[in-house]
Amino acid sequence: MWQRIVAILMARNREFYRDRAGLAWNVVMPLLILVAFAFLFQGEPEDVLEVGVVTGGAAVEAVESPFLELEHITFTPVADVAAGMVRVERHQLDLLADLRGAPVYWINANSPRGHVAERLLLGAYGTPGTEPRRETVTGRALRYVDWVLPGILGVNIMFSSLWGVGWVIVRYRKNGVLRRLKATPLSAFEFLAAQVLSRLGVVMVATVVVYAGAHLLLDFVMRGAFLTLLLVYAAGALALISLGLVVAARLRSEELADGVLNLLSWPMMLMSGVWFSMDSASAPARFMAELLPLTHVVNATRGVMVEGHGLAEVAPGIAILLAMTAVFMTVAARAFRWE
Repeated sequence: MWQRIVAILMARNREFYRDRAGLAWNVVMPLLILVAFAFLFQGEPEDVLEVGVVTGGAAVEAVESPFLELEHITFTPVADVAAGMVRVERHQLDLLADLRGAPVYWINANSPRGHVAERLLLGAYGTPGTEPRRETVTGRALRYVDWVLPGILGVNIMFSSLWGVGWVIVRYRKNGVLRRLKATPLSAFEFLAAQVLSRLGVVMVATVVVYAGAHLLLDFVMRGAFLTLLLVYAAGALALISLGLVVAARLRSEELADGVLNLLSWPMMLMSGVWFSMDSASAPARFMAELLPLTHVVNATRGVMVEGHGLAEVAPGIAILLAMTAVFMTVAARAFRWE
């Protein structure tokens, strides 16, 4: 069995690498998207200050301070000081203040907006000796390109996975390749397994190359472990490849396969949090997003790269992707037809 799987795997790999245009497009397109986003979103942040207020789980209104009476500042409740300090380090908060009892505040030494917020805080107290105690932290700002990069890598995996097997197998069926393979001892499961392994290898190599190229161009944030990131992308690629096999199980027209694959990919791009956060979306939209493989890929990889999550924290997302893989592979194997 394994000899037949390896034979199909090697043949599929040779076919892919001989297609130089397709190989180059898998690497060049996501890099071009990243450069475009880095250019478009390099402007200064909006002139609105956001200050974290340590409340211990209560509302901001429960804290008494003349500083909280100032207008044109967004006061965000923060239950945990340590988590708030991390947000100050990443410039997600301009300043963090604990105004209960003996007041103290934390400011990022590299944040211009933080220094403006500090002046407003000190000016609100006025009386010498009553000012909060000052603490400083350091850290680089989180750019939009840092936030969107995990999603772009996920989109590249999605396109390569879906079209790399979905469209290709339909072409095989249309050209009679599958009919000839049917006459061999090769089973449907063996054929599909070889397709999955072949495409998984291609996708992971292309993702590593894109990741390295993006790092050289953009010097993006990477706070987690690279191996954890690879595990998430591998699980995501398996789920998306298996979904492509479901599409290719019976279709005979390349045009119809292309339409179905577009019908699957565009909602995933719009609803999986690739370009913008889904936190403010409606409850039905968030529920539908949880059903999409790309959502779990983007959430887990963004957690690794931006938040520094470890394997234990992204394990639920990986488990969901593997469960999706099992379901899709079962459906594809049962529905697959050689002709």
